[in-house]
Amino acid sequence: MQREGIELANIHPGSAADEGGLQPGDLLVSVNSRKLRDPIDFMFYSSEEALDIEVKRNRNIFRLRLDRRNTDDFGMTFKPFKIMTCRNNCLFCFVKQLPRGLRKTLYVKDEDYRMSFLYGNYITMTNLSKEDRRRIVEQRLSPLYISVHSTNRALRNKLLGNTKAPDILRELKFLADNKLRFNAQIVVCPGYNDGKELQQTLSSLYRFYPYLLSVAVVPVGLTMYHKRNIRAFEKDDAVSAIRILELFQKRFMKKHGTPIVYGADELYLKAEIPFPPLGQYGELYQYENGVGMVPFFLSRAKKIRVQKPVISKGKFITFTGRSFFPFLKKFTERLEKEDIKIDVVLVENTFFGSSITVTGLLTGRDVMKSVLYRIDRHEMMLIPDTALNHEDKFLDDVTLGDVQEALRIPAKKISATPEGLLQAVSESLKCQKLLTD
Repeated sequence: MQREGIELANIHPGSAADEGGLQPGDLLVSVNSRKLRDPIDFMFYSSEEALDIEVKRNRNIFRLRLDRRNTDDFGMTFKPFKIMTCRNNCLFCFVKQLPRGLRKTLYVKDEDYRMSFLYGNYITMTNLSKEDRRRIVEQRLSPLYISVHSTNRALRNKLLGNTKAPDILRELKFLADNKLRFNAQIVVCPGYNDGKELQQTLSSLYRFYPYLLSVAVVPVGLTMYHKRNIRAFEKDDAVSAIRILELFQKRFMKKHGTPIVYGADELYLKAEIPFPPLGQYGELYQYENGVGMVPFFLSRAKKIRVQKPVISKGKFITFTGRSFFPFLKKFTERLEKEDIKIDVVLVENTFFGSSITVTGLLTGRDVMKSVLYRIDRHEMMLIPDTALNHEDKFLDDVTLGDVQEALRIPAKKISATPEGLLQAVSESLKCQKLLTD
């Protein structure tokens, strides 16, 4: 059983928490007489102007008062809570396709509704207790992100590798009945939940609109280490899936003015079919799931008006996976006409296999191996944030510092957007200008 209270990780100097006397390591036990289990409880119970907080420090318990002072941020961060894990044995589970030697957190199969609410992690709703359900409703933990895959219970349970998994339609009805919104994803596995099964799943999910915000259709990803009886997603599979999506999108657009159903970028890349206009991606609810990332980049790139840099002698280098390479290369070729030189290196994924083509699944070792002999008087290496975690580490624990040391070149983490590239170049050139004055 998880202990009561949430432990403070950091206190920002000069913040309300700092002035109130809180310290890293303190355990917040309650707020206004309501017990705390995790940061979500604090978010939920701290909406009042004044907070009476029970604090445990070492073995001592005391109370202090915090005032909101017209801010939503008290200036404190919490240590991570213990994650609820997944008991399923999915045919396509990516965690089970991982070799040894990666970040430890990558091997955690999370199935935690709190992570779904806070960070958009996908859950199957197969491990919710009655208390969890009560809390979801009481605290309005919405939207949640749900891995559906199929609304055919027998088929879904087969995909999940869990014969005891509850009926997903009943689970989604629970959310809709309580006016809780959710986003759904379908990982399409050829020969299992494609074709007519995909059509049936989309039709069944539609009944939950408008509490259903979006459905993402994603092709299954298989590394070279997968051992289950499932085949790779091919071009014909992608074309077939997109044709099904288009039928539903046309219907939903006519009736509601929104497609509701969206294909992952990888689906269009595999099918070699142009992306829909960005305007047809709605609110980009599943951007982090790879839905609309490329169209968003292309749209932003088209609108950017490049200003001449202060100095045009700087030469930069960046990298990307095979999927995104043609789009990023085209943008940097346009920049080169404006005297902004960014070399783009295509990094093949030798760690997971050539079928894995996205930048976010590149390892630091593959990146360094690909870039090593391409560095020639470059000013800086620009590393897209999609390849790093919050600690600036690649999947294999190679850090930003490791890259700089091994390649002997400054490396900078940047936003994987047109603006992110230009901002990094601009900042570097301005620093160079200042040094030459």
